[in-house]
Amino acid sequence: MAKQPENYNRAWTEAQEKHLKELAKENTPTRVMGVKLGRTPSSIYKKASELGVSLKLVNQVPFHRKKPAC
Repeated sequence: MAKQPENYNRAWTEAQEKHLKELAKENTPTRVMGVKLGRTPSSIYKKASELGVSLKLVNQVPFHRKKPAC
């Protein structure tokens, strides 16, 4: 069985909710958010939905492509 995250089954704090919003603004992938917040990806999706925060990644360049020179 997989190891449970450190905040498994614990209530979200205001600081964690604020951190979630900041990570979402920075286009952080959900799995990375889970590691940083000590939460499962499904709990990240649920809380983001409750807070009205979009987790859609925008303007993300694929890893194997270079950014265009302007």
